[in-house]
Amino acid sequence: MIIKFLKNRSNKIFMQRIIENRKFNSSAIRIKTVGIIFNLDEYRDYDEIKEIFKGLGVHENKIKFIAYMSENGTKLNRWDSYFEAKDFGWNGVVNNLDFIEFIDSEFDILISYYRKNKLELNFATACSKAKFKIGISKSNENLNDFTIDISTNFTEIFAKELRKYLEGLNMIK
Repeated sequence: MIIKFLKNRSNKIFMQRIIENRKFNSSAIRIKTVGIIFNLDEYRDYDEIKEIFKGLGVHENKIKFIAYMSENGTKLNRWDSYFEAKDFGWNGVVNNLDFIEFIDSEFDILISYYRKNKLELNFATACSKAKFKIGISKSNENLNDFTIDISTNFTEIFAKELRKYLEGLNMIK
């Protein structure tokens, strides 16, 4: 138990350093690539989210998903990629190639479509090299550049608010 606590603490410190060193520049971002992080315990309909971004003009092959699965979750074949708590080592070391590829991708925007404040999900958001990060929970505001505080079940409202703000920021036409 103490080892798990110390490992989580080392990862929190690593994540905090990344957050503090991130430099944000919103100028000239046009959305062409999108990364989306889900928590399978909260939301499972990735097709609905994919349709939102297709409606914003993003090509389907430029939308990449990754899902967090809890220990008791069942593995799904539909997801592009997934990660679990057991994939994390000490000091920010990750042992999942799909996860590493996802966070190393330089998406134009990253959507953190989860509300639970879990270390692994927050780690994924913090470590992502996305240019602009959007979350849906105020509990982890420091991870995102912009937050739309909404439940995961209200995807229609999320889509309307997202479109409104992205148009206001001149990220879409």
